[in-house]
Amino acid sequence: MDKVQLGEFAKSLDPEIEIKEGRQFIEVTIPSPKFYQFAKKIRESDETYFDYLSCLTGVDYGHDLGVVYHLFSTKYNHGIVLKTRTTDRENPHLDSVSDIWKTADFHEREAFDLLGIRFTNHPDLRRLFLDSSWGYPLRKDYVDDINIVTK
Repeated sequence: MDKVQLGEFAKSLDPEIEIKEGRQFIEVTIPSPKFYQFAKKIRESDETYFDYLSCLTGVDYGHDLGVVYHLFSTKYNHGIVLKTRTTDRENPHLDSVSDIWKTADFHEREAFDLLGIRFTNHPDLRRLFLDSSWGYPLRKDYVDDINIVTK
């Protein structure tokens, strides 16, 4: 499928999602309550078969925290970008996709460690790099008077 066909297929699964044609991939933004089911459908669908999660990145958008997923099909040689967000900065939760793509396990742990995003149903959600004294250093509101260099 090309980008247009992937966008049409995604819309057929849920007409309320937002589709944007990026430079390289189609970008699909899905509300967080619908994200897990959408991800499972495009993984299991014979038309798309997105069997490879190459990257999962946590993002601090300022008001929202989100995750960007880069997916590929090794069978059909096409890719897609999925995005989802949570507006709850104090207690951010998103559904884990580690049971759909095993690669998500460590990626989700990294997003938890550096941004504080908790992934519901993750099999082993604990900090990967830092201890709890650090807080969440990739958040825009993070302050560390000792280690951070300012202008």
